[in-house]
Parts: sequence; C-alpha cells; structure tokens
Amino acid sequence: MSEQFITDLLKQINYPGFSRDIVSFGLIQESRFENGQAFVKLEVSGSEPTFPKTLKDEIEKTLLENDKVEGVNVQIIVKKPTANTNAQGGGKEGAVLPEVKKIVAIASGKGGVGKSTMAVNLACAIERILTENSSSAKIGLMDCDVYGPSVPLLIGASGQPKAIGENQIEPVESYGIKVMSMGLLVDEETPVVWRGPMVMKTIQQFASNVEWGELDLLLIDLPPGTGDAQLSLAQTMPLDGVVIVTTPQKAAVDVARRGARMFEKVNVPILGVIENMSFLLNEENNEKSYLFGTGGGPNTAQALATSFLGEIPIHEEIRLGGDHGIPIVVSNPDHFASEAITSIAEEIITILG
Repeated sequence: MSEQFITDLLKQINYPGFSRDIVSFGLIQESRFENGQAFVKLEVSGSEPTFPKTLKDEIEKTLLENDKVEGVNVQIIVKKPTANTNAQGGGKEGAVLPEVKKIVAIASGKGGVGKSTMAVNLACAIERILTENSSSAKIGLMDCDVYGPSVPLLIGASGQPKAIGENQIEPVESYGIKVMSMGLLVDEETPVVWRGPMVMKTIQQFASNVEWGELDLLLIDLPPGTGDAQLSLAQTMPLDGVVIVTTPQKAAVDVARRGARMFEKVNVPILGVIENMSFLLNEENNEKSYLFGTGGGPNTAQALATSFLGEIPIHEEIRLGGDHGIPIVVSNPDHFASEAITSIAEEIITILG
C-alpha cells in the first residue's frame, strides 16, 4: 500500500504543458514510502530543459503537503532524443522543427485498423476546432508510411511539392492542412523498395528538409508495427505523445498493446487509445451491431494505463470520404461519425493543453 499511497498523491501533478497527470503518462519508474520517507524515480524526455526541475519542485511540494510524508527523495532520469539537431543545420540553432509547438504520432500495432483515416480526419477536425476558437490554426500532417502512403488519397492532396531553396521543399496544402508524404514524391505505380536505412533517412528529411513553418500541431501518421520508421521518428523528433488506434477484436488489441510498449521504452507518452470500427449502427432504430466484439479499445487503454479517447463506428460514408479525398468531418461535420471524431479531437486538444 506504500507505493499506492505515493502514486495517488502523484496523480495530482500534471506534466508541464499538458492536462494529463504524470502517473497516467507512465513516467513513474518507481515509488516507495517507508518510515515517513517518500522515494520517487521517474523518466522524462529531454526536449525541454526546464521540465526536470519544474517536476521535481512540484513533486516535493505535493508530497510534503501530506502530513504522513516527512521527507522526499526525487530522482529524475532525463532521456534525450538521439538526433535532436539537423544534419543540414537548418532551423533555429539547428533544432528539429523549432517552429512546431506540438508533435503527436498516430500509431497502430497492425495494419487495416483505419489509422491513416483517423489521422486525416483528426487533423481536419482539430484545424476546424482551433480555427473556431482562435480564428487561426496551423496544422501539419506528415505521412511516414513510406511503403504504403495513403494520406494524399484520403485528404485529397495532389501535385508535387515545390522546391523553395537548396535542399528545401514546401508541403502541399489541402483543407488547410500542410501535408507531406512519399505518395506526393513518387508515381502511383512506382513501388518503394527500400531497406531500413533509406526509410530512416527519408523520415529525417521530412523533418529537416520540408519547410513546415509555424505549426500549432504536427500529426504524424506512422506505418503499423514497431519497425525502422517508428524508431527513427522517436530518435529524430521530440514527440509530445502518441495516440494508439485499434479495432475491437482480440488479434488487433494484442498487437496494439505490444506496439504501444515500444513508445514507453523510448519515453514517448501515450495520450490515449481510439477504437475504430466499433459498431454498425442501424439508423432506423439506433441499434448497434458489434461485428468485431466489444471492449478492445477500453481494455487496451486500461492495460497501457492511459485514456480511452472514444469509439468510431463503421459507416460507408467514412469509406467514401477516403476514396474521394474528402474526409467525413469536412464533407458532413454533423454526421454521428464526424461528431465522434470531433469529440476525440477535442479531447486530444485538452490533453495537449
């Protein structure tokens, strides 16, 4: 119970810049309480140098406010991205994406769960929400699925990016979203047959050789699994978090859980879990048919100690929107599927502060 006692107190502390607490972010490596002395060990990313001291001060203050705690020992391990400067020296002081406020990856354990569809619709929904609230929103979408880039089709982006300087290109814009994808750089019929190092190099170039400019949020659509693209991304860019997409059935849930563990190991916070293709709705009587079972998303979120962000139904209009390059949140924002996606977008905005 000593560990639980300290953990409950730590849940009162939010990670700087977020509305999520440090426990649900999975930052706590160890916590003990013995003879009135509390010991806390946590691991944070090194993207912001002031965070460790801020966290240490807040932990000490929160724990010492409890009458049972007589002393506090806080140990913070800082893990820094292995490549947080551009080889080309671009950007302010050579930093990766210095003008991007938040970077969030959209990931899945296996293919076919609708991850790219979610990434595209979330980007458009977040752009609309922020624009309505502040009259200005700058959102980017980076497609890191080098072998099977589908983002251009799903968001209706076409044309090759323009070269705007030496080793710099401009992203294509669609529905107010800045988009970069391998699908914009190669012919539709040309397969990308590359080994791992080439994939890693491409992702690094998407970060350092694309003129993203000022962005409130950059969403990154990852390929499924835990391969070169995921590792390269975690090592290249200081991610503010990752959203996991799964479907309800056990096969998808098990793989999603294993895939998400990789982000824990590289110290990327898991912001939450989305369950896609959750149910088929009979719109005449509002009855739901759970074709792939139930509970997959919430169970995954519980296992990862993170939030369950919501469930998205199966609906033909979502598929048609992807086929025609018009995301459903754009073509029909009042559709019940759009409302579900918008609700998740609002939750992500809240989590990111």
